[in-house]
Amino acid sequence: MLTRLKAKSERKVAKQICKVVLDHFEKEYSRELGDAWHTVRDILTSPSCWQYAVLLNRFKMPSERHQTGNLKKYYLLNAASLLPVLALELRDGEKVLDLCAGPGGKSIALLQCAYPGYLHCNEYDSLRLRWLRQTLESFIPQPLVNVIKVSELDGREMGDSQPETFDKVLVDAPCSNDRSWLFSSDSQNAACRISQRRNLPLLQIELLRSAIKALRPGGLLVYSTCTLSKAENQDVISEVLNSYSNIMPVDIKEMARTCSQDFTFAPTGQECGLLVIPDKGKAWGPMYVAKLKKSWTT
Repeated sequence: MLTRLKAKSERKVAKQICKVVLDHFEKEYSRELGDAWHTVRDILTSPSCWQYAVLLNRFKMPSERHQTGNLKKYYLLNAASLLPVLALELRDGEKVLDLCAGPGGKSIALLQCAYPGYLHCNEYDSLRLRWLRQTLESFIPQPLVNVIKVSELDGREMGDSQPETFDKVLVDAPCSNDRSWLFSSDSQNAACRISQRRNLPLLQIELLRSAIKALRPGGLLVYSTCTLSKAENQDVISEVLNSYSNIMPVDIKEMARTCSQDFTFAPTGQECGLLVIPDKGKAWGPMYVAKLKKSWTT
C-alpha cells in the first residue's frame, strides 16, 4: 500500500515538473557539474526529498500566523540561505545594507546575529517588498524597528544615492532560482524565462557595482544566488574582480570545512566562492556565496 502511494505521489510530482526548464538545465548543468548533476537533479525534481530549516526568533513571539502587533516564533527556510548571512560576519553597531532584501528571511537572520547600528533593507520588486514589510513586522520587536529602514529603490541606483555608507553589504541577487523554475506551471512562460536568462548576469554585475559604491573602504560584501549557474555565479564574481583594483577576494574555504557535515559543496575554482549543491540527506541549496572586501586604495 505504501509503495503504491509513493509511486502515485512520484507520478504526480513528475507531471508538475516543467520539461522545458529541466531539458535546459540538463544540458547546462551536466556540463558544469559533471556526474554530480545526476544526484542534484534527482533531489531538485523530488520535493518529497526537500528539507527545511527552522530559524528561531530570539525575540518575544506568541504567534505563528501573521498578526499585526504579534511576533512569530520561527521562520522556515533553506538552511543554505544562512551561509551568506554568516559569511557577512555582522557585528554590533555596524551599518548594513541588504540590497535585494525581499522576502526578508536573510534580513531577520542578520538581526539574529548582531544588533546593527543601522540596517537598510531595499527591495525593488513591489510584491517582494510587501513580503519584506510583512516579514519584518512579524519578527522584529518595536525597539529594533527603529534601526531599520525599508526602501523600494532600484538596487543599481543605491551606490549613487548612498556612496561609501555601509560597513557590510549583502547582495542576494535576482537569479534563475533553479528550484522554483523547475516547477513552472506555464511552459510558455518558462521558455520566456530561459530566453531572458542570459540577461541576468548583466543585472547582477550592475547590482554589484552599485553595492561596491555603497560600501565603505575596508568593508565586506557578500554576493549570493540560489542557482547552480556558473554564468550567474563564478563568472559574475570574476568579472567584478577583474574590473576593480580595490576589490579583493576573501577566502571562505574555512566556512566550507566547518559546514561540511551539513552541506555538500561543489568545486568553484574560487577561494572566495562556495557552491552548495543538494545531496542525499543534505538536500540544501542550490546556494552560491562569494565574499569580497573593498580596500582603501583605488
